[in-house]
Amino acid sequence: MKKVVVTGGSGLLGPWVIKEFLNHGYEVVNADVKHPNEPLCKTIITDLQNLGEVYGVLAGADAVVHLAAIPVAYSHPNEVTFQNNVMSNYHILEAAGNLGIKKAVITSSESSYGIVFSKQGLAPQYVPIDEEHPQLPEDSYGLSKIVNEQNAEMIHRRTGMQVVSLRLGNVITPEMYQNFPGFIHDPEQRKTILWSYIDARDAAAAYRLAVEADELGSVALNIAANETSMDIPSKELMEKVYPEVTDFRINLTGFESLLSSEKAKKLLNWEPIHSWRQYVKIPIS
Repeated sequence: MKKVVVTGGSGLLGPWVIKEFLNHGYEVVNADVKHPNEPLCKTIITDLQNLGEVYGVLAGADAVVHLAAIPVAYSHPNEVTFQNNVMSNYHILEAAGNLGIKKAVITSSESSYGIVFSKQGLAPQYVPIDEEHPQLPEDSYGLSKIVNEQNAEMIHRRTGMQVVSLRLGNVITPEMYQNFPGFIHDPEQRKTILWSYIDARDAAAAYRLAVEADELGSVALNIAANETSMDIPSKELMEKVYPEVTDFRINLTGFESLLSSEKAKKLLNWEPIHSWRQYVKIPIS
């Protein structure tokens, strides 16, 4: 049985990631600053800002999945968000690399492209956005994700540890589908995330598959559902909200996601299986 440490396992996505690993026969330890609402595995209260504590909690692990972070821009002073997110990530990868752990998966974000928290109304340069799209954040949260991806590159060069950075879209847990009727016909809502989402269960599968994959080096992968979170065709959404964008990399004929996960599907053999349309009764507009 392989042992994986999941940081931030008490948060929104954490329990789903823990369940995914447990269901596939892993020993799991949750490293967090608080106990979870539902105890699924052993929790070790850990301050990820303390490198010694990180070494302690990672000792004996085969892999680490790093979820813990301040999850949005502007919920804290900018420097607090940056320091917390960058240093916790640095400590995780530094300790894991020096302990000889061979696999790490860290949590990046679609926010790194800069559109989500832009105060200047930044538009995508093309859609669907893939991993080659410029990362142009104006905020310390998006910047922290870019620095963390660069840290992953550095640790891989030094130690050979495989580090997969998952650029997640908006994570939706099952109970959150009840909110969908309130926005699926309003293009102005969720426009800065290009109306993307990812079911927590599909995201959890991506983390496991990233641990189980081999010879990926250091790589960043978008993780999103196959369709937008809207009941409006994707081309119509773009024409209404981002009419200046004319570079369409695929032919938009339906509700296609505007955040491309094709690279993750190929490298991880991953496929999102949950669609909001399975869980939401669409109101007649």
